[in-house]
Amino acid sequence: MDLAAIVALAYGLYYRRHHRRDLLFAYVALNVGIFAVVSLLLVQRVDIAVGFGLFGVLSIIRLRSSEITQQEIAYYFIAIVLGLVNGLAGAWPLTALLLNGVLLAIMYVADHPRLLGRTRQQVVTLDVVHADPDLLRADLESRLRARVLHCVVTQVDYVRDVTVVDVRYAVPKTAPRMTGVRR
Repeated sequence: MDLAAIVALAYGLYYRRHHRRDLLFAYVALNVGIFAVVSLLLVQRVDIAVGFGLFGVLSIIRLRSSEITQQEIAYYFIAIVLGLVNGLAGAWPLTALLLNGVLLAIMYVADHPRLLGRTRQQVVTLDVVHADPDLLRADLESRLRARVLHCVVTQVDYVRDVTVVDVRYAVPKTAPRMTGVRR
């Protein structure tokens, strides 16, 4: 049941929507590892200190990636929860099946492209420094060909005349989808 759930999450939902092979592997490996350890801890009587030690080790593992989004961290969390649910629910397979279904359904809906598909986020480096926030917004809308919803200046370099801005924007319905741009 755990393998079916993680394959549905990692390949059926995540990979088909986001196409990051490295994280697909990480989600599966993390889930299977959590499932195996929890299953072993349930079969073998161990001291509570071992359980705390396990979670201590998990807490020092950093999520390393060239770039990882909050959305991808959510997939990590669900992969861990699926491993825990399936590892702990050996005596209650129907409960595990129900929880797996609920978790997968929530991820399917929450990450569905139609839900917030027109909203994008991008870090933009401009070759100009705008003192006026309205001029900055107009410049961003012109360059992105979209309506800026929110922007935060993260860096200004007056020497090189550069501004770095974190922008949230909504593309028009008729705009072509940009390839290679992460949402």
